[in-house]
Order: sequence, then structure tokens, then C-alpha cells
Amino acid sequence: MDEARVVVQRLERIEELAQEGAPPSKVLAELRVLVHEAEAWLRAEPEPGEAVAAVARCRTALGIGAEGAEVMPLLR
Repeated sequence: MDEARVVVQRLERIEELAQEGAPPSKVLAELRVLVHEAEAWLRAEPEPGEAVAAVARCRTALGIGAEGAEVMPLLR
């Protein structure tokens, strides 16, 4: 599944940035993109289960609000 591959690649990039000592703002930007990519993956899954709640918690923790609000209704 392409969506899953994208998420895994983003996680690897975030890990590399952390290991390189990238500024927190750069890592945070990648985490925000990760949330959106994870949402795309969930939309592609026939039964995402508890993953929907996990993505919602990530969005809340990252402070993603109005600019991403159109995505979450698709997951409900």
C-alpha cells in the first residue's frame, strides 16, 4: 500500500533528522506532515479501528487545528 510506505518513509526521515540534531522546528514540521500522511493512510484502510483515535491525539499534541480541520471529518 502506497500510503503506508509514505508514512514509513516519513518516520525514517524524522528519525534521521533527530539523529542529526536538527532544530526542533524542523522536526516538528515533519511531524505535522506525518499526521496528514497518516490520515491519508487511514482513509485508504477499510477498517482503521483505533488508529483514528491515535491520529486525533497526534493532531491535538502537535496543535494542528483549523488548517487541518477539513481532514478529520473524513475519518469519523
